[in-house]
Order: sequence, then structure tokens, then C-alpha cells
Amino acid sequence: MTRDPRAASTSLRDFLGIEGLAPGELEALLDRAEALLPAAMGQVRSEPKLAGRVVANIFFEDSTRTRVSFEIAAKRLGAEVVNLGASGSSASKGETLVDTARNIEAMGVDAIVVRTSISGGAALVAQHVDRPVINAGDGRHEHPTQALLDALALRLRLGNLAGKRIAIVGDIANSRVARSAAHAFVRLGAEVIAVGPPSLVPVGFDAIAAGPGKVSITHDLDGILCDIDAIMTLRIQLERAAGGGIAPDYRAGYGLTSERRAKLKPGTPILHPGPVNRGVEIDDAVADDVADSVILKQVSCGVAARMAVLLRAIAD
Repeated sequence: MTRDPRAASTSLRDFLGIEGLAPGELEALLDRAEALLPAAMGQVRSEPKLAGRVVANIFFEDSTRTRVSFEIAAKRLGAEVVNLGASGSSASKGETLVDTARNIEAMGVDAIVVRTSISGGAALVAQHVDRPVINAGDGRHEHPTQALLDALALRLRLGNLAGKRIAIVGDIANSRVARSAAHAFVRLGAEVIAVGPPSLVPVGFDAIAAGPGKVSITHDLDGILCDIDAIMTLRIQLERAAGGGIAPDYRAGYGLTSERRAKLKPGTPILHPGPVNRGVEIDDAVADDVADSVILKQVSCGVAARMAVLLRAIAD
């Protein structure tokens, strides 16, 4: 049985990407996530709106922050969680992602969270199951809940993102984080500046997103440092054949060193989606700076953002 993913996105609350999400719906999700932050952090007890529900996390790519925060988010809301990885499933015997998801659906779960190396894999699952599907990262395509938590972390520091200039630096060609973040920030009215060596910034990336903001491209990080409101550094994704021999020279041109950090405007928030390759894309002193690094705040916001998405998928 195959269903129309567009209809499902309306009736079953799939969350497959930021692209196509209305700005008002994005703002509503961010507002809800911000309201959920105290509960996400265990500072107050959250209402168990998902009590009696079961969330299945199908993670066929390695993950720490995303998988654990989805599990914590579901449990904060009272749901039970089933975690499935490729190495402990029939995927190791050749079973397809879709067949795995359909079998999990047949066991009576209420929502399926999917992480896969296949671009478009979450949408493919959504076409074949009658449960809400949430994209936890699919290949080089999108990572929509990461974009939510990044936008939330920035809103907490900068307020309204309209008119802000946000640099995304690094391996943009292979980054689903960069794509989802660009879609989100532009919808919120920000200017995104994609920065990196020509081999890692795809031609046409400046046309990726639609909204009141815009995307531009530069290969000169030092030339923009004094004129941005936030900076996100990205990991070189060697597992996706990125970089080749570029890694040894990357820090000299694009690493966020202490010297470069000193050129930023005071109070400029510094983000990184993790995992961090310290001493490559960002130096220890910058990543651990208590004043301006919001890397751990991003992690906290991730639980709240995923609580908001789970409520949208199951409870609304």
C-alpha cells in the first residue's frame, strides 16, 4: 500500500523537511519549543500528553545527540520508546528501510523517527506507512529538527532573526544541516552566508531557499567576520567522501580560531551541530567559550524542539 506523502503530511503530521514549511508554521513550532524548554530540561514536570503512545526510532546511521534527544523528548511527554539500529536489525541481513518501517508499523507504534544515509529516505518511508514519519536526517538532503533547534538557540540569543546575517561555514556540499538551516533562517528573514572552499560550497546553493531573507556565497571567511550576527561551523564529512586532501589545510582558511573569533562583534553566538572535530573547524578555546559558544545550548534546545515535533505528529 502506498499513500500520497503530501496528503499524509497534512493528515498524519509527517515532518520531512523545512523546505515547503510555511513561515507561520515554523514560527509556531519555535514558539512551542521555547515554551517546552523548562520541561525539556527537567526543571518542571511536563504534561504526559503522549502517555500510552509508542515512538519507534529507526536509526540506520550513527548518532548521539539526535537519537538520545528524540528518546528523552518522547519520554518527557510520557511516551514509550523503541530504538532500532542497523547493526541490531534485519537491515544487516538485507532488509530494506521501507520493509523495516512497515514491520515496525505492524507492531502498533504511533510514530516513526527515521535517520538514514539515503537522501529522500524519510519521504520514501512516509509513502509506505500510515503512521507519522519524522525525518531525523536523510543523506545529504535535510535534517529539519536540527534546523529547529538551531533557530531556537539563535532566537534565544538574538531575538527576531529578521535582518540578521548568519554565516554557515564548512562542508556545505555534504551537509543536510546547512540545507535545513538555510531554509529555516531565510524563512525567518535572515541572510545566510555560505562560506567554504569552492569544492565544498555547491554552485547554486544561493538559490536553495525562498523567503523574506536570502542566501549568498563567499569563499573568504576573514572578509565577513566583522559583519555577521552569528556563525555556525560545520564538520568536514569524510564519511560522505568530502574534502579529499583538504582537511590538513582546512583550518588555515576556514577554521574558527581564537584569532578569528576576536574579529567577531562582541556577543556573536557561535554554533556547531556536532560532532566537533576540535582543532579543525573550531578551536578548543572557541568551542568552550562560556560567553559566546551556544553549542551545548543547541543540545538543550534539541530536546525541546523534538518534543514540539512529536506533539505535532501525534497529539495535535
